Amino acid sequence: MLKGTGHLVRALALFSAAVVILAAPAAFAQEGPAVPSSAAENPDLWFVELQSPPTTDGTNLSTTRREKAAFRAEARRRGLEFSERHAFDTLWNGLSIRLAPSQLDALSQVPGVRALYPVDTVALPPRQDVADLQLATATAMTGADVAQNELGLSGSGVTVGVIDTGIDYDHPDLGGCFGPGCRVVGGYDFVGDDFTGEDTPPVPDADPDDCDGHGTHVAGNIGANGQVDGVAPGVTFAAYRVFGCEGQVTVDVALQAMERALADRVDVVNMSFGADFAWPQHPFAQGADRLVRRGIPVIASIGNEGQSGLYSGGAPGVATQAIGVASFDNTHIRLGTFTITPDGQKIGYSPAVGAPAPPTSGSFPMARTGTPTTPDDACDPLPAGSLTGQVALIRRGICSFHTKARNAELAGAAGVVMYNNTAGRFGASLSGTPAVTIPVVTVSDSEGILIDSRLADGPVTMTWTADVDDFPNATGNQISSFSSYGPGPDLALKPDLGAPGGFIRSTYPVEQGGYATLSGTSMSAPHVAGAVALLLEGKPNTPASAVRTILQNTADPKAPSGDPGALDNVHRQGGGMLDIPGAVLAQARVEPSKLSLGESQAGPVTRTLTIRNQSNAPRTYHLTHAPALATGPDTFDVTHHDAPATVAFTSAGNPVTSVTVPRGGSASVTATITAPGSLADRGVYGGYLTLTDTQAPAEVYRVPYTGFKGDYQSIPVLTPTSNGFPWLARWDGDDFRKVPPASSTFSLTDGLNVPYVLAHVAHPVRRLRIEVFEAATGRPWHTAVDFQYFERNATTGNFYFFPFNGVTKRGNRTITVPDGQYVLKLTVVKALGNEPADVESWTSPAFTIDRP
Repeated sequence: MLKGTGHLVRALALFSAAVVILAAPAAFAQEGPAVPSSAAENPDLWFVELQSPPTTDGTNLSTTRREKAAFRAEARRRGLEFSERHAFDTLWNGLSIRLAPSQLDALSQVPGVRALYPVDTVALPPRQDVADLQLATATAMTGADVAQNELGLSGSGVTVGVIDTGIDYDHPDLGGCFGPGCRVVGGYDFVGDDFTGEDTPPVPDADPDDCDGHGTHVAGNIGANGQVDGVAPGVTFAAYRVFGCEGQVTVDVALQAMERALADRVDVVNMSFGADFAWPQHPFAQGADRLVRRGIPVIASIGNEGQSGLYSGGAPGVATQAIGVASFDNTHIRLGTFTITPDGQKIGYSPAVGAPAPPTSGSFPMARTGTPTTPDDACDPLPAGSLTGQVALIRRGICSFHTKARNAELAGAAGVVMYNNTAGRFGASLSGTPAVTIPVVTVSDSEGILIDSRLADGPVTMTWTADVDDFPNATGNQISSFSSYGPGPDLALKPDLGAPGGFIRSTYPVEQGGYATLSGTSMSAPHVAGAVALLLEGKPNTPASAVRTILQNTADPKAPSGDPGALDNVHRQGGGMLDIPGAVLAQARVEPSKLSLGESQAGPVTRTLTIRNQSNAPRTYHLTHAPALATGPDTFDVTHHDAPATVAFTSAGNPVTSVTVPRGGSASVTATITAPGSLADRGVYGGYLTLTDTQAPAEVYRVPYTGFKGDYQSIPVLTPTSNGFPWLARWDGDDFRKVPPASSTFSLTDGLNVPYVLAHVAHPVRRLRIEVFEAATGRPWHTAVDFQYFERNATTGNFYFFPFNGVTKRGNRTITVPDGQYVLKLTVVKALGNEPADVESWTSPAFTIDRP
């Protein structure tokens, strides 16, 4: 999965342009405290959803086009200055446009507008050559090797649509050609080489070659056949290129590609990127749901926002029908090596990006700059000459990799070995100036501690070698640290399952070396897409709606780091690790395949499971419950807790421990799940309902569940942060400044003379609305801003801003508010909440409108 950074990028681009055009009055400096506009998360690209459903839901094309024409005409009539980017009819009905944030309130008031959603910009992370890792061990983790070698499956006859940076079809492992008769049978380039996301117009053509590498890596995971072998080496590909060479895309372009994939009738769609912190109502997610309903399984990365806390999954992975995929770390890594004295112990390393390549020979004394407990090792300048001619051992933490390496270099070091401050291995990128000119490599925490202990006992010499070797990965088979947490904002269980995504070696453009190692949910999703290809080959009549059920039923949940006796959070691993042979050979299906229990406020939740026996003999299944770890109440600072729910199974009102299903038939059993009493309110809990076949082969089927402890609407939304938000503010061209009560006048003539509401949104909200009232009388002047399904801020320090341009909306009427004194009332309706019970609100200080 690729990080959606567009909100901040868009805000920065907008503000730098405005500074050039507008001059800030000196008086602004005398107003209240300021916050930098760079912390804002407001885009200037928007999806505008119109009233009718798209054509895939039965609406006539003439109707959707008529609605667009009406919107364009009315928006122009109202003076909106926007540029249209794309129009959509098939999977979603609406447009994407560019519009200054100062006109957002006016946009929301145009008749026919059903909803507005930001058009996220997704930026690919820089390549990090973490190690020369094995795709072979990754495919073994999912049983793809067994499916290929013992079940005889290759994905033959299945076409996977890869919506990404394109595919290097010249790569021999991907067929070496493009077009009919080749493995990359078709596709389209929607953007051209120079496309950078927001500000560069796309230049489409029919050649979806890859100049970035991400899509080629994804395709290799799905189905490479050569030096590396993917999950389904017999599939064909349709390549839909939506990124330029610099690796950015706006998701409206991706929605275009989804519509093209539907028209091309591909069998499976993979999307290894998305819009983070999304609701399933996001246009990207709606498009994915409609693809599935039209018979095309959609596989999507859940996101790489694990450090951002709960409810961070991205669209389309959070879509109701899509398969959102988490990442597990690979079990083995192939690394370069050096040895250390006195016994020649071999140490595996990863070269840091941005540093010179490590040598393949030569010996150097080592020196340590801290200890295994030093949090800020080498973050401060080191004594001149203290490391002359030595290779420095430095612990990761606090400051940047560049800072540590540069400080060592300035102290005379001949190289740096950097070790992890948490379990496992890591990659480092030395971005910064000036460039580091000595070799820098990274090793695991345990290897760093070993070297440190030897240095504590006496001198240690390290010797660079030309050897590479395979090393076990300490975090193998565990959820990757970057993998996003669920659940969805609607408390839907997400992600759906996981696959290898951490430390994966796969194909890369030939001109860039042919092979590379990448990490991310971008890599785990294509493992599942390849698995779906094998499943469709092995069970060719499987409907798209059943694919996720089969994969979830047969997935294998895994333990967290440091606690092998527990199961990791369901809202982080879903059903668990993909098990391809289990899915292909499954002789039963349990529906629903996941349970989203919602809030526990009303007490225990009872759900019915239906077991369908697809074998030719009666089967009896033993019923058990396997609890998973829960998480605590803090969205941003995630804590883990051993707090199991309790489960009771019944049939016809009687307790049962097993259920027998006739051959070719079905049976039902009821599960009553009670939230854990030991878990604090606002925690998220989960586990697995397990059905084990008591006859050989003893197949195991699971249904993951997750629930919220207590009242979901009790989560605070408009939290103040250190800035004391919400604010009534004005923008001075660089910063937002808090407006003192009852002392500010706005002329509404330009972006510097309109009032702004600044708010930190700590949790997704069902609706966000700003209304206008006369300050003295309370007379309502109706709605200035109205958003549905609004996403939370990414961090505790970010905020949104909402301008008021003097215009409101009541129904389909637009009202110009006359000059006078007013207040703005910000109201949020909480996720899954209702008005008036589940709202938070804030009323601004009074201000004056005085137009020239």
